[in-house]
Amino acid sequence: MATTIKSTELDFDTIKTRLKDYLKAQSEFSDYDFEGSGLSNILDVLAYNTHFNGLTANFALNESFLNTAQLRSSVVSHAEALGYVPRSYTSSKANLNLSITIGAATRPTSVTLPRGATFTSSVAGVSYTFRTLSAFTATDDGNGFYQFLTSTASDAIPVYEGVEKTKTFFVGETDEQQIYVIPDVTMDTNSLFVRVYDTAGSSSYVTYTNLKEAVRITSTSKHYQIKEVPNGYYELLFGDGETTGLKPSAGNKIVITYLSNSGPEANGAASFTANSDITVNNVDYALSVTTEDVSAGGAFKESIESIRQNAPLLFASQQRLVTAEDYKAQILSNYNAYIDDAVSWGGNDNVPVEYGKVYVGLKFKTGISESLQEEVKTNIINDLTDNFAIMSISTEFTDPVETYLELQTFFNFDPDLTSLTPRATENLVFSTIQTYFTDNLRKFNKVFRRSNLLAIIDDLDEAILNSRMNVKLQQRFTPITNQSLSYELNFPAAIANPDDVNRIVTSSRFQFNGKTCFIRNKLTQKKLEIVNIDGDVEVDNIGKYDTGTGKVLIQGFNPVSIEGGTVLKISVTPNNQSTIRPLRNYILDLDAGLSFAQSQIDYQNTQLTL
Repeated sequence: MATTIKSTELDFDTIKTRLKDYLKAQSEFSDYDFEGSGLSNILDVLAYNTHFNGLTANFALNESFLNTAQLRSSVVSHAEALGYVPRSYTSSKANLNLSITIGAATRPTSVTLPRGATFTSSVAGVSYTFRTLSAFTATDDGNGFYQFLTSTASDAIPVYEGVEKTKTFFVGETDEQQIYVIPDVTMDTNSLFVRVYDTAGSSSYVTYTNLKEAVRITSTSKHYQIKEVPNGYYELLFGDGETTGLKPSAGNKIVITYLSNSGPEANGAASFTANSDITVNNVDYALSVTTEDVSAGGAFKESIESIRQNAPLLFASQQRLVTAEDYKAQILSNYNAYIDDAVSWGGNDNVPVEYGKVYVGLKFKTGISESLQEEVKTNIINDLTDNFAIMSISTEFTDPVETYLELQTFFNFDPDLTSLTPRATENLVFSTIQTYFTDNLRKFNKVFRRSNLLAIIDDLDEAILNSRMNVKLQQRFTPITNQSLSYELNFPAAIANPDDVNRIVTSSRFQFNGKTCFIRNKLTQKKLEIVNIDGDVEVDNIGKYDTGTGKVLIQGFNPVSIEGGTVLKISVTPNNQSTIRPLRNYILDLDAGLSFAQSQIDYQNTQLTL
């Protein structure tokens, strides 16, 4: 006789079957027709109840861990426990050159552009408002020209997209729990400006700053914290009066201002118009506006997957920069509105070795101008590495090195097994390859494994019987024309040894000696030569390549022009085509123009007699 009900499944039918098996084993129900009796309805209710309880328990258990949680509120809560604050909506930022000209004989020494000055621009036909978040001053140059400058004497005035909103709270009795919720899911927490007044009618105030910017905290420090709550709004938190600083007292008035913005939708604004003039001695003067950097950096809330990845990294760094991974964690946590990916390594792992340095590679998001990139790097130095890094360790930024893959894909195709034509299947395979690079590569430390991609291709359609792929690596550089110079290219993998059949190193075409030429290695040799399209050797020795280090050296190169533009492509066959593992600041991408997918008809059920 069964004494337990064995069921580890969540499926309704399986649960009901287990209940039936249990009851059938009891002598009281040995002759029952469970499907034809009212007991079947009771079993349905029991099975449904067990099914729902099992699902609820399963969902609840999944939401209890950062790696398995699906709800944003759960992921944010787990990140908060690790000390990680997910990014809010971020305002798009542009840099403008602003000035006015006053021709009056009597004019002031300086003119101030007030905080909150607004400018209008449009992206894709939609109008957006940008504004200054602080005041800027311009000084008369002696001829009535006033150039507005930042505190660092830069003429690039930052403006941010969004509508400035204000929220006011009054502090209740100190023995009550004070809750300050800002009901706006599109607020930019970086634009938050918190003022605390003594009373409701007071005009003087003290400013509270974000706790994450604090270096030293005392019982009198004035800091706030901001966190996302389950409904997507934001809660403002203050200190406890001891370990996390001073908190507002009963009767105080808290006034906060912030930008409610459109995120990335305002990125790319290039032409700006001032919404108001500057009034000097009761005369209005129009602002001259020139765009120095188009708007960029706007972003939606940080995604769940990004939080899941970055929170453990930041927790491991413990608000200090000791290991190379600490640099990556802190940078991605604080600047992920501008940076797609980051990588860091110690000087002892660099080539050549440089002790006393940490190297950082940054992959910026599309649309971030060079000047804004330099600004972000400067902020990383000033706000992070100068405060948290070990003394005597300096930070060195390096640009990403993009290495392109040229993939020649061949697959056997049986038309009898599908309604797709060979051409349509080739397009499908090539589209899959491009999607694979978008989803799995194009970032630091992402490894290309040929077998993984071929497995995906083989599973696309049963008509694809098998596939193979030839892999080449490609580096690009811009040679200076009409000058004899040397160039060194470093590939992120060992290069194949020369043989007597295949050319291991080849280049795109260029004009040289009045002919169309290209570079290739000599058969059985690592020496490089220049040959024209007829196969005649123009230069017998133009450099060499090293198999072990992946280095290609081109010496005394003096092209007249580069075919198709200014960039020359150098392609090599790697020693191991199955696995390409880029180190340090290398990023793998696909050269779609030199890659292809080609089918070969293969009727697998056809039998031939030889």
